[in-house]
Amino acid sequence: MSDITTAPAIPEPKAKKAKRVFMWFFLSVQALFIGLIVLYGTESTGPSHAEVLQGCANHAWWPVFKSYNDCMVHYAAGLNGAGHAGQALGIVMVVFGWVFTDIILGIGRWIVLSSRKRSA
Repeated sequence: MSDITTAPAIPEPKAKKAKRVFMWFFLSVQALFIGLIVLYGTESTGPSHAEVLQGCANHAWWPVFKSYNDCMVHYAAGLNGAGHAGQALGIVMVVFGWVFTDIILGIGRWIVLSSRKRSA
């Protein structure tokens, strides 16, 4: 048996931990859009009772509806339907903005990663 002495191990330099700035920015953008959709989805769209009364008061119902009661029912339903249509349109616009933003962020991320691969 021979005595083989080994040299002391050289400590390896610590690897830099990735900061993942893009990931956290991307996740915060996703949270923002989810918050906007929840905000638009929970907001009240129907008319108040006072708005319906004002719309049907003083024979304003006469050219369109048969009676005051008919005006109260159908005018409120019409305003409620219009409010829901506007709410849906707002949510659709947020979703389109969300998709567009994600596409732009994805293209930007792809450009950064491809330039890093070329320089390495």
